[in-house]
Amino acid sequence: MSDGAQFRQVSPVRLYQRIVEQIEQAITRGDLKPGQRLPSERELVTQFGASRPTVREALRVLESNGLVRSRPGDPNGPEILPFSPAGLTKEMTRLVQFDNVSMAELISFRMILDGSASLLAARLRSEEELSAMERTLAVMSDAIEAGYEEFSKADVAFHEAVAVASRNSLIEVCNQVVRGAVLSLISGKVAHARNSTALMRKSLHHHQEVLEAIRVRDGQAAARISRRTLYDYYAGYVPEDEQGPLLALVDDEETSTTLP
Repeated sequence: MSDGAQFRQVSPVRLYQRIVEQIEQAITRGDLKPGQRLPSERELVTQFGASRPTVREALRVLESNGLVRSRPGDPNGPEILPFSPAGLTKEMTRLVQFDNVSMAELISFRMILDGSASLLAARLRSEEELSAMERTLAVMSDAIEAGYEEFSKADVAFHEAVAVASRNSLIEVCNQVVRGAVLSLISGKVAHARNSTALMRKSLHHHQEVLEAIRVRDGQAAARISRRTLYDYYAGYVPEDEQGPLLALVDDEETSTTLP
C-alpha cells in the first residue's frame, strides 16, 4: 500500500443539497439575479427530476440562508433576493455565544475595521460624503433625548456613511456584520446602563472628533480616534484579563472607560 496520499471515508450527499448547490452556483455566476424568479415548484420538480418534498427542502434551506423568498399563495416561483449581511451577522453572533470567538476578539476586530474605514474615508471622501456624515451627527445629537434606540440608529448611519466613503465594499459589509453582532449581544446592557445618557453624549463628542479629522483629511488621527471611541464605549463589557487585544489597538495614552 502506498505511503503517499491519505483519504477519508466519503459521506453521502442528500439530493436536496445538490439542488441547493446548483441554485447557489447560478446566483454566483449571475445567471439568476436579485428580483428574478425561480421556476414554479412543479417546474423545479420536473427540471431536477426530484420529488416534491426534496425540492421543498432545498427551497427551505435557500430561504433560511437569505437567498430566496417565497410568499404564501404566490403562484410564481421564489424570488431571488439581493445580498444581505443579516445571515453573516447571525453566524457571527452565534460564534461568540458558543465561545468560538470571544467578545474581545469581536470588538477588537470592529476597532480594526472602523479605524481602517475612517483612515480611508479621510483620504478619499467627497464633499457630498462629508455632508452625509454631518447630517447623521446632527440626527445623533437630537436623538440623545429620545433614548438609546434612536441614538443607535443614527450611530449606525454615521458608521455606514464613513464606510461608504472608504471606497471599499468589503469593509462596508464586514463593518455591518461585526457591528450588528456586537449590538445584538450588548445593546440591551448599554440601553439600561445607569449612565447611558452620559455615554451617548461622550460617544457623540468622539464621533465629532472623528468627523473633524476626516474633514481635514487626517487619516491617522481619524483611525486613532475611531479605535479609541470603540474602546471607551465597549471595553467595560470585556473581562479585564481579556482586554489585551483591545489595548493593543489604542495609543499609549491612559486608557479608561466609563461603562458600569
